Order: sequence, then structure tokens, then C-alpha cells
Amino acid sequence: MKRYIALILMVFCVNLAFAEDKNPMDSLKEPIDRVIDILKDPKFEDSAKKEKQAELIWEIIEDVFDFKKIGELTLGNFRKDFSEEQLDEFTEEFADLLGNTYLKKIQGEYENEKVDYLSQKIGSGANSDKAMVETVIIREGVGIPVIYTMWKNKGVWRIYDVKVEGVSLVRNYRNQFQKILIDKKPDDLIEKIRRKNENRGKGQGEGEIE
Repeated sequence: MKRYIALILMVFCVNLAFAEDKNPMDSLKEPIDRVIDILKDPKFEDSAKKEKQAELIWEIIEDVFDFKKIGELTLGNFRKDFSEEQLDEFTEEFADLLGNTYLKKIQGEYENEKVDYLSQKIGSGANSDKAMVETVIIREGVGIPVIYTMWKNKGVWRIYDVKVEGVSLVRNYRNQFQKILIDKKPDDLIEKIRRKNENRGKGQGEGEIE
């Protein structure tokens, strides 16, 4: 999964401030071009301008991720142990973790990948605010299946999980966080993530807390 996470986040990088009448698949298609344009823009080939490029990409990432929902899902049953203040702090640090870990990979590994949109499934009844969009990322002739799980919150479709070749991003982090929370407190997890963010670029494992 790590090999493809940069590609996943590249596809994540969409501005979901769109009209309510758009369905989930249509909501993903058009804005992706904005990120690809940023990645392809020759003015960012200068290494001195990579930081600016990363800022532009991160602004779009912040729009697409429902970090609070993702964070709560990664905490699982341990969510009840977090106060609202701790949850807010955890959400902020977790968002930074994803950004610090993968932004450089998005910038460095993009190679004119193509995204094919295969199908979407919108729930019914009580689940009418949930949807799954199946896509394939084509890289060097190889198809990488990616399934996005979305929900409609206040009229906006946002992504709260992604599966790459059957591996869930949420489950991956949930496994890490719950191992820590079995015998540690919420503040301990928050501090571990904070230290990880502070030590970025020093050769630590990609996105791994331990």
C-alpha cells in the first residue's frame, strides 16, 4: 500500500466545494485536473518552488479530507476516551502526519498517471448519504484499483476512507493507534504523532507511529 499512497492522495486532492446536485463520481472527476495541472506546471520544476507547490496541493487536500471523521474511525472504540479538546488536537496532528508523510511523495512520484472511473454506488434510505466510487489508477500500464468511501455532510461529498487493492487507509492507521492505546492514554498518542511530525525528514518509517 505504501507504494501507492502518494497516488491515492493525489487523487484525494480535489476541492469538494461543489454544487449539491453533483453525484460522488462527478464530484471527483473535474477537480482532480486542478491538482494534475499543479503537478505538471513547469514553473514548479525549480526545487526552490516546491514548497509553494506543496502549499497549493495541501490547500486542496484540506478541502477533500474529512479529517475529523477519519480520525474518529481510526480511533475505533477508543474514541470514547478522548475529550473533544483531545479529539481536536489529535485531528490536527493526524492531518499534519498525512501531509508531512506524503506531500513530497506526491510531488516526486507523479508520472502522468491516468485515473479511470469505473462505477459508483450510493446508499439508500438511512445510508443515502454514503457512497463508494470505484476507480483505477493507471501507472506505466499497470492498473491499481482504488475504492473511495464518501459521505455527504451538509450538502458536500467528502472522502473518509480509501482502499487500495483491498487495503483500507483507515484500518491501517487504526491498527497502529489501537496498539498504542491499549496501554497508553490519548495524550500519549497525540504526543507520539506530534514527535513524528517534528522529526519528519529524518528517515523514520513512512506514516508509521512506532
